[in-house]
Amino acid sequence: MDKIAILGATGSIGSSALNVIERHPERFTISALSGHSRIEALSELILRYNPSIVAVPQGSTQLLKELLEKGSNHPAVLEGQQGLCEMVGCKETDTVIAGITGAAGLVPTLAAVQAGKKVLIANKEPLVMMGAAIREAARKSGAQILPIDSEHNAVFQCMPEKAQQLCAEGNISDTAVLRDQFGIRRITLTASGGPFLDMPLSALHDVSPAQAAAHPKWSMGRKISIDSATLMNKGLELIEACALFGVAPADVNVVIHPQCLVHSLVEYRDGSILAQMANPDMRTPIAAALGFPFRLASGVRSLDIAEIGQMTFAKPDESRYPCLALARQAAEAGGTAPVILNAANEEAVQAYCDGRIRFTGIYQLVDRTMQRLDPEQSSGLEDVLRIDRTAREVAQALLGDRELPFAKQVASL
Repeated sequence: MDKIAILGATGSIGSSALNVIERHPERFTISALSGHSRIEALSELILRYNPSIVAVPQGSTQLLKELLEKGSNHPAVLEGQQGLCEMVGCKETDTVIAGITGAAGLVPTLAAVQAGKKVLIANKEPLVMMGAAIREAARKSGAQILPIDSEHNAVFQCMPEKAQQLCAEGNISDTAVLRDQFGIRRITLTASGGPFLDMPLSALHDVSPAQAAAHPKWSMGRKISIDSATLMNKGLELIEACALFGVAPADVNVVIHPQCLVHSLVEYRDGSILAQMANPDMRTPIAAALGFPFRLASGVRSLDIAEIGQMTFAKPDESRYPCLALARQAAEAGGTAPVILNAANEEAVQAYCDGRIRFTGIYQLVDRTMQRLDPEQSSGLEDVLRIDRTAREVAQALLGDRELPFAKQVASL
């Protein structure tokens, strides 16, 4: 039995993962779960799946124990970031599904890799912030790193088996490996375009957080849905692709594909392009990663090509999606530039959700923050966490500067 720990069990990734796992009781068992703000929902999962360990935020243990008091399930309860790291590293866990949104997922994800686990990464931020260091940790510990966001899992599926093994083990030594050994010329990530694909540019100024979070195809959390609306999500995925597959930013392309049926494409030197297609459902990449190198039933409805009729693809309009250009700039700069980009974006999205800036202010705040800070080349954890904190402080200071354009764009509540 493969013993599974899920970081972020009460979120959309956790829900999809549990759905797939339930379909294969002969192969998987839930050993550990973590949750953040939805403690009541976490307690329901504990009663249902009976994990031996759970992790909650600092100060939440008593509430969880009260919720579990009438049940027969009483797992060991760990708290805070240290608790998450202990949970993913324990002997009761074989596979870790990393579904914590944002930079908060970095430390426990790195801990799981260092512990030599099979790590299924859904959140982009760990690889965006410390891609090279995570690869190095996998090489040292014998961990496997498998992407379960739909785009990178699609790229992974379109690669030869030997290339898959090298990527999963962190053994991509430089940007020439996939090109020279396997003939891979270019990776193309697809993007839906978000809910504002056809909206006049002049109207973007006034869109609400609820509108921005209403993704037309995927059911995701608020933050990642808003990132999809700005296309920062795809920019972070570009950086992640460079980290996972050892390719240069120039070798990663992005196209708008509103139907969300082709999840990524890999072009080879002979002119062949392989694409992975499926209905937009996170259970497909999760099942592919859980079963790797074999295939598992996911519960996803089959894709009817004749019913689709046609699919469209287009280049992103950078005047509509300026965040994509910022992300490519950070990828090309390297070092801690992606750390600055990610931290500033998290602060900007939160400020937007809090009504402090307009939708168009997200890009402006990230851009100004990046201008204020020079990236460093160090990739150690302490340095990365320090740069992350500094970037957030700069972004918050910029939000308080009433002379800046985006600071004046305070949304009426």
